[in-house]
Amino acid sequence: MQTQKPLTLVDPKNGNLAFKIFSYNDNCPFDHVQRNNYYSIIINLTGSGKLKSDFSSYDFSSPTMMGFSPYQPYMVSESENMSGIVLNFHPDFFCIHLHQKEVACNGVLFNNIYQPPFIKLADKDVAGFLNIVEQMQVEMQNPALAQYELLVSYLKIFLINGSRLRIEQSPLVPVDISGLKEPFVLQNLKDAIEENFKTKHSPADYADLLNISPKALAKITRNHFNKTLTNMIAERIVIEAKRELYLTSKPVKSIAYELGFNDEFYFSRFFKNNADVSPQLYRETVGFAKAEV
Repeated sequence: MQTQKPLTLVDPKNGNLAFKIFSYNDNCPFDHVQRNNYYSIIINLTGSGKLKSDFSSYDFSSPTMMGFSPYQPYMVSESENMSGIVLNFHPDFFCIHLHQKEVACNGVLFNNIYQPPFIKLADKDVAGFLNIVEQMQVEMQNPALAQYELLVSYLKIFLINGSRLRIEQSPLVPVDISGLKEPFVLQNLKDAIEENFKTKHSPADYADLLNISPKALAKITRNHFNKTLTNMIAERIVIEAKRELYLTSKPVKSIAYELGFNDEFYFSRFFKNNADVSPQLYRETVGFAKAEV
């Protein structure tokens, strides 16, 4: 892949980034914690490194694709000769929530609290993704009729292929821990979190639901997800809060109450501690009420 100058589309309404493609030859773009108000997809083509994301650290090699949602913190430390390409897009350019039925990437490529935020790529995968990126680059350099619509179409194809690949790589491998079939416990834990995160915020609640000791559940969670159950629950709550802040114009107090917080100010502190931005600033910089337009 040849290094090219960054290509950027700016939202004419507010002057903010809408869509951007750039290449890199070291970890400089990611050598400090990133908390961007747009989605980022990194295709690391060469080299290796360590990814710190949310509450966890992961070693990775190449080729690998990583996906991060708005204000999701991440940082990459280079181990060896990293190079690759990055796609950035703001939710105003393409909203994965509103297009979930079309691309099905929310909870797969992005906002997946149960798996590392990257997938391994085979040579044929790399060729396919880079082919789409090249078409995007050509379109960005030659503005013409329906440029926005065509770029969104390319992005949809990119995201659909990424989601399919992630799902192919997702089967759980049976592992015995203390006589328990881990996938069975893990799947029950996933189901329990998805069904109860709005009302149950404590790891002990989930241990009770699964009829397992808190210590055993904590061990399984840490071994498989590389994070604590407390962190996983917090991530899931924040993902839902972000969705509500973006898609609706509900008051923060109402969102807090729906997520099981009786105190709006406690919820705001909880959100800022986990998202590093206040609910109001998130709404102002990412957008809001998209489902009501």
